[in-house]
Amino acid sequence: MHRWSKLFVPTLREAPADAEVASHRFLLRAGYIRQLGAGIYNYLFLGQRSLNKIIGIVREEMDKIAQEFYLPGILPRDLWEQSGRWTGMGENMFRLKDRKGADLCLGMTHEEIMTAIARNELRSYKQLPQIWYQIQTKFRDEPRPKSGLLRVRQFTMKDSYSFDLNPAGLDKSFDLHDAVYRRIFTRCGLKFVAVEADSGAMGGSQSQEFMVYTDAGEDLIASCPVCGYAANLEKATSRLEPVTEMEPTGDGKPELVHTPGCAAITDVAAFFKISPASDIKCVAYMALKRGVNGAKDSWHGVTTFLRGDHQVNETKLLGAIGAAELRPMQTEELTQYMNGPAGYLGPVGLKHDAKPLGEGLTVLIDKSLEGRKNMVCGANKLDYHLRNVTPGRDFTWTLSADIRSVNEGEACPQYHCGGKLVVGKAVEVGHIFKLGYKYSESMGARVLDENGKEVTPIMGSYGIGIERILTAAIEQSNDVNGFWLPASIAPFTVVVTVTNVADAALRETGEKLAAELEAAGLDVLLDDRDERAGVKFKDADLVGIPYRINVGKKAASGVVELVRRANSTSVDVPLGEVAAQLKERVQEDALLTEVTT
Repeated sequence: MHRWSKLFVPTLREAPADAEVASHRFLLRAGYIRQLGAGIYNYLFLGQRSLNKIIGIVREEMDKIAQEFYLPGILPRDLWEQSGRWTGMGENMFRLKDRKGADLCLGMTHEEIMTAIARNELRSYKQLPQIWYQIQTKFRDEPRPKSGLLRVRQFTMKDSYSFDLNPAGLDKSFDLHDAVYRRIFTRCGLKFVAVEADSGAMGGSQSQEFMVYTDAGEDLIASCPVCGYAANLEKATSRLEPVTEMEPTGDGKPELVHTPGCAAITDVAAFFKISPASDIKCVAYMALKRGVNGAKDSWHGVTTFLRGDHQVNETKLLGAIGAAELRPMQTEELTQYMNGPAGYLGPVGLKHDAKPLGEGLTVLIDKSLEGRKNMVCGANKLDYHLRNVTPGRDFTWTLSADIRSVNEGEACPQYHCGGKLVVGKAVEVGHIFKLGYKYSESMGARVLDENGKEVTPIMGSYGIGIERILTAAIEQSNDVNGFWLPASIAPFTVVVTVTNVADAALRETGEKLAAELEAAGLDVLLDDRDERAGVKFKDADLVGIPYRINVGKKAASGVVELVRRANSTSVDVPLGEVAAQLKERVQEDALLTEVTT
C-alpha cells in the first residue's frame, strides 16, 4: 500500500510564471515533473507512474497486431544518408561525433534502422507482412521548447513500422493501426478526432493524425459539424462560393492605374471599390532545395499568387514544390526576381521556369485563381496596379496547386454536404503514415514474390506520443483547483483521506478500507499525513486522482464520503459497499468515454 506520508510528492501552491498552458502549470504544481533545461524534464514519482500506465495500455494493444523491438537511440550517419534524411532533417536533428570522428545522431525516429533490419533479414514474401514496434526515447533539437511536455527536446514515443508485399497489404496494416489507436486513446480517456494530415518529412501517400481539441494546441483543425469531415489546416480544403467578377474597363486588356500609398490589400480594395477576393495577392519566398548525391543545398526564388482574402499555407507550398524550408524574399532578392517593390508585386510580365526550383523564378498560383478574370494586381512598379488582369491570358505560371489555408465558415469540401467549416486548436497525440517505397527503395530492401521475382516491400510508419497523451488528458479535464485523469492512466484510482490521523479509530478505519480496496484490485493511495483536512483535500484535487474517499466523523456510524473529482460531487457510502460502488463508477466513467468518443 502506498502511503502519502512516505512518498515524494512536491506540490506547489503556484506554478512558475512561464508555465502558460494548463497541463504545464498543473504538471509542475502536482509534482509530476521538474524542468532540468529548455525542453528537458525530470519525471517524478506521480508523473512516471501515469506514464507507465499509458505505456502499459499502448503495449497491450500493440501486442495484438505487432512485435516489440528495442533499438538504439544513438545512430550512425550512413543509414540516414542512404534515405537522404541526414541533410533533410536540418537542424532539428542532434548530431555528434565519437572519439574516432565518426558522425552519429540521436534518433528522432527509426524508419532507417527498421528498414535496415528488414533489408538484412527478410528474403521472401512468405515472411510478410511484418509489423514491428518499440517504445523508446526520441530526441529533437526543438528551436522553441515551450508548453511543458507539448514541445520538448526529449520525449517518449511508440513508433511502429509495417512491411507488406503490396499496397493492399499496406492498406490492411494502416487500418489495423487505425483501429488500435482508437482503442488506445479511448482507454486513455481521450476525446479525440481523426483527421487528414500532411506527411511532412516522413513522406508517403496518406497520413492521418489523431487530435485532441484544446486551446493549448498548436495545430489548427478544420472540421464540418454536419458530415464529420476533419483535416489539419495543412491539409484541409473547402468549396468556395462563386465570385462576381469585375466588369472590364476600356478594351479589357491590363490597364496601368496610379494607386499612391495603396500597398495593403485593404487599401487596394478600397481604392478600386472591390472585394479582396478580386485582388491578386503576391507572397514572395526563397525556398531551400536540398542537394542530392553530394550536391550542395541551394536557395531558389518562389513567388506565389492567390486571392487577396486568402493566406498562403506554407506546409502546402513546401509539398507542392518539394522544398525543405522557406523564408521571405529580401529587398535585393525582390529586385533580382521581381524587379518591383513590396506591396506592388504582380504576375504580369514575370518570366518563370518550366519546373519548380529551377535556375530562375518559380511561379505558383493557387487553384482558386484558375478561371478568374478582370482582377487587380500589383504592376511591379511603386504606386501602381493593373486592372483587367485575367490569369492564363495575361500571365502564366510554373505550377497551379492548392496552397491556401481554408477559412472558418467556408463550405465543407464533401459533395452535397452543405455544412460550414469550423476551425479550432488541437494537439496531436498520434500520427499514422503510408510511407510507400521511400525508404525500402532508397535503402535497397528486397524480397522475392510468389513468382520468384525480386520486389520492394511497401512500408508504413505509425507514432504515438506517450507524454502527449498525459498532457492532452490534463488539458481536457481541469479546473482552477487542479485536474483529474481517467482511472486507467491516473497515478492512483482513489485516495483514501483520513481527515484526522490523530484519531486512532479514524486512522484504523482508513488503513482497513485502503487495504480492502487494494485487495479488490483498485490502485489506492492512503493519505495518512498529519495535516489539516483542508490541506489534504486541496492536494487531492490538485494531483489528478479521479476519486477520493473521506474517512471522517461519519465513519463512527459506518459511513464514508465518496467524492468524484470530475464534477466535485459526493455521496455517503456504507463502509461495506465502498469497493463495489467505486468499481462500478470507474466502469461507468470508462464506458462514458467510449460512447462519447
